[in-house]
Amino acid sequence: MKFDVKKTVQMGFGFLSICAFWQMYNALIPLVLTNTFHLNETISGIIMAMDNVFALFLLPFFGAVSDKCKNKMGRRKPFYLYGTIAAVVLMLMLPLVDNSYYANPSLGKEVLFIGILGALLVAMGTYRSPTVALVADCTIKPLRSRANAIINLMGALGGIVYLIVAAIFYPASKTRDLPHVNYMLIFFVVAGIMLVSLLIVMANVDEVNMRKQVENYELLHPEENLSVEDESGNEVLPAEVRRSLRFLLLSVALWFIAYNGMETWFTTYAVKMWDMALGDASRCMLVANAGAIVFFIPSGMLASKIGRKKTILLGIIFLGGSFFAGFVYTIISSTFSPILYLFFATMGAGWAFINVNSLPMVLEMCRDSESGKFTGYYYTFSMAAQIVTPIVAGWLLAHVGYMTLFPYATLFAFLAFITMLFVKHGDVNVEAKKGLEAFEDMD
Repeated sequence: MKFDVKKTVQMGFGFLSICAFWQMYNALIPLVLTNTFHLNETISGIIMAMDNVFALFLLPFFGAVSDKCKNKMGRRKPFYLYGTIAAVVLMLMLPLVDNSYYANPSLGKEVLFIGILGALLVAMGTYRSPTVALVADCTIKPLRSRANAIINLMGALGGIVYLIVAAIFYPASKTRDLPHVNYMLIFFVVAGIMLVSLLIVMANVDEVNMRKQVENYELLHPEENLSVEDESGNEVLPAEVRRSLRFLLLSVALWFIAYNGMETWFTTYAVKMWDMALGDASRCMLVANAGAIVFFIPSGMLASKIGRKKTILLGIIFLGGSFFAGFVYTIISSTFSPILYLFFATMGAGWAFINVNSLPMVLEMCRDSESGKFTGYYYTFSMAAQIVTPIVAGWLLAHVGYMTLFPYATLFAFLAFITMLFVKHGDVNVEAKKGLEAFEDMD
């Protein structure tokens, strides 16, 4: 079974739309909460953290629910369809309430805005896991790293599209000194991106037929199914596979603690320790993101050659090494140098090696009927880390010192390397990999 790049890109529009939405949400909602509703940073921060809190419960729940869906469209597409429609309707209500509150403030409108935000977070939580699981359902196991590379690239593209649109329609020259900014246009643009992406997926991705092709492949390759039957005849994962899964999910949490802690606090650190301007500090993280984008596709190809586990371990070495290099640099210098760009490009490359291959390893260890639930598990551990690490890293910076940031990230990258050594399952099947030489002739 060949890897269908075109179909994978079409499925990737679902993740593109999700990432475009979250890029907008994280950029605009804090501005609305503080500038329009005049909430302080603490209250605004609590509201902004709720998406990760909701995700802890919603992503595994709706992933598991979609596993049992028997809709004629398939298991995943109904969630993507109705979840997107609900999210678009709710998100377009936000600028209406925002503008109305500015014109005529009232407690009722403030409560309404927060209520719509909560409903919107629920709507988004209903379809993220099913949308990502759609790719797993329609791709055979040996090719999922390559598929995930394309999906990550599409997600990055979604974020970039939003940033370009925002830069065009809301430059500083148009918004500076305005008492209130009307964000209706950007909300409509992102809603359009989400609806166009929805049409592309619904019109071009035949989930039922593609899933049948994968099932036929799996019948011919029973050795790739890690589950076994228990005494009652039910499919279960052997104890050693469950052990690998636990260590892998722990590794996911650890490397997200390392990377997201750095991502959250780096600009503050750079301004404080290296006397950098905010724009220059942000450029370092932009280089890291660019490094990740460049290496998304190569990381999937590398995994097909040396295996997912080795690729992830190499990525952790790049990630942890760049963190440690940043710590050494801080010891010997208190000013910015362009060499830092090299550290951050290496960090991005390492993050690509890790991110592209970790979810496929999780899904390799689940029963085929539970890919939605296991996708939810992956996001539960990654989201939990992203809730904890800004708080812990921030406490260390405030109470121990800013010098702790790079050692903090290095430590958790090292711990992720150790826990990954105990993962013994979920890698690319060597025999299957040898039989995929036709992949070189991708459609």
